Amino acid sequence: MHPFCEKHRRAVRARPFPPEWLRVIQNNVSYFRLLTPEEQSELQSLIAVFIDEKSFEGCGGLEMTDEIRVTIAAQACILLLHRETDDYPQLKSILVYPHPYHATGIRRGPGNLMMQGEETRLGESWQTGAIVLAWDAVQGGAADVHDGHNVVYHEFAHQLDAEDGAVNGSPALPHRSMYSAWARVLGAEYEHLIQETHRRHRTVLDEYGAQSPAEFFAVATETFFEKPVQLLRRHPALYEELRLFYNQNPALRFADGKP
Repeated sequence: MHPFCEKHRRAVRARPFPPEWLRVIQNNVSYFRLLTPEEQSELQSLIAVFIDEKSFEGCGGLEMTDEIRVTIAAQACILLLHRETDDYPQLKSILVYPHPYHATGIRRGPGNLMMQGEETRLGESWQTGAIVLAWDAVQGGAADVHDGHNVVYHEFAHQLDAEDGAVNGSPALPHRSMYSAWARVLGAEYEHLIQETHRRHRTVLDEYGAQSPAEFFAVATETFFEKPVQLLRRHPALYEELRLFYNQNPALRFADGKP
C-alpha cells in the first residue's frame, strides 16, 4: 500500500465513530452482540475505513442512506476481523437494489447442458470491482444470525476468493504451508456435499454450495459464521481450515448463548 494511503487510513480510524452509525449496527446487525468489546472496537475501525474507501450506489429507485452503508459494511468487515489483510482491495463499488432483482445468468441444465436465462438474485460479486446486493436480503441476513444464510458474507467471500486472481474456492491463504490441507479438506468436503445433495440428504451446508468450488467456499463461510457449532460438530476438519483462514472461532461466541 502507498504510504499516503496508510496515513489517510490512520486518520480515518482516529476519528470518533459516529454514534448514529453505532445505533444502526446495534439495531440491524445481531452478530455485533456476539463480539467482545475489543472486537466491536476493531470492527468499528474497519467499518470507518470501508465506508471511506468504497462507493455505494442505490439502484432500482433505492435512495442510498447511511443505514444501508453501515449495515452492509458491518457485515463485510466481520470477515476481516483479526486478519492481516487489506480491505477488499479489488472492490470499488457496492450496488444496492431495494428487492431481489432480475439478471441474465447461465445455469447447468439436464445432461450438464449450459442454459442462459433470467434469474432472480439476492446478490452477486463481480471480479471487475463491484458487488450487487438486494437490501431486503441484507436486512434479513443481518437480523438472523442462526439461519446459515447471509448474502453479505456470501458475496464478500467471493471477493476474498478473487484476491489471488481466480474465483475457484481457494483464496489467498495466510501461509503457503496451508494450501495442501486446504485443497485436501475443502475438495473432499465439496465432493461430499455433491453426493449428499444428489441423495437428497439434509446437510448443515446449503446445497447451493454443490454448484462449484467457489460457491462451496462462499456457502461454507456463511455456515462458519452462522452455524459454527453444527459445522464444528459435523465437519471438524472444514471448520478448522476456516478457523485458520478467518482467524476467528465463532463456535465459542455461540457457545456463550448470545444473542
